[in-house]
Amino acid sequence: MPKMKTKSGAKKRFKVTSSGKVKVKQAYARHMMMSKSKKMKRKAKGTTVLCDADERIVLRNFLPYARKKKKAANKKEGDK
Repeated sequence: MPKMKTKSGAKKRFKVTSSGKVKVKQAYARHMMMSKSKKMKRKAKGTTVLCDADERIVLRNFLPYARKKKKAANKKEGDK
């Protein structure tokens, strides 16, 4: 069976943490900033963690080899 390809756009946009969660850059921080409140701009600076449903989609379809790490991490937690 041939290797599965990782989506190159997903490689650049998502990082998988050691616990298996998917980190992503916060949205709404690119243009038309003058019409956004200071609070919104401040919250859009950093990164956030994807919700479970979106995380499942990203790991299953776009980052197939990052998914194995999550299974291994969960297995270790279950042994303890």
